[in-house]
Amino acid sequence: MSDKKRTETVHVVDDDEAVRQSLGFLLRSVGLDPRLYADGNDFLKQWQGEDAGCVVLDVRMPGLSGLELQRELNARGCALPIIFITGHGDIPMAVEALKAGAIDFLQKPFRDQELLDCIHQALDRNRQERDLHADCAQITACIERLTPREKEVMDYVTAGKANKVIALDLGISQRTVEIHRANVMEKMQVRSLAALVRALHRAGYFDADASDTT
Repeated sequence: MSDKKRTETVHVVDDDEAVRQSLGFLLRSVGLDPRLYADGNDFLKQWQGEDAGCVVLDVRMPGLSGLELQRELNARGCALPIIFITGHGDIPMAVEALKAGAIDFLQKPFRDQELLDCIHQALDRNRQERDLHADCAQITACIERLTPREKEVMDYVTAGKANKVIALDLGISQRTVEIHRANVMEKMQVRSLAALVRALHRAGYFDADASDTT
């Protein structure tokens, strides 16, 4: 289930008060919800682990630099996309930020629309990631409802095995295989084998299964 209705917050972290207030006004003028922070430590103290929104982050700040804050957020598993803004950036700094997952690296002065375009891109990415996470969680919950035998039959079915072959391998009747197979489709909330395979792929089921055998 998607959580699109959750409030999407644009966290602005910049030690320049004039810049913070200007960005706050800009974001509110287009219907976005900004929260303003004077530095990285201020952000970490107030951040409650929200995963809906993005961060607009200055590179050079007293205390934690923008890149240091990015590393800290990555270490904490923060899912908020980051847009860097700076008046003193250089190419190596930008490369480091982008490699660490930043959406963009904007050099001051930038056009308002340029920043807004980046923010909407970041919000779209965060929304998609939240939707995927919720989808995977729902699929995983469905898998956990399967009995051990149903999961075994599902593994055979998704490997392309016919009911007759599954029955012989498991030492059960073909009719029992058909019943287990129907139960799998019902519990997994799918109507076709193709849909079942796609769902399992989205949840990383096959990747996890392969890692268990290594």
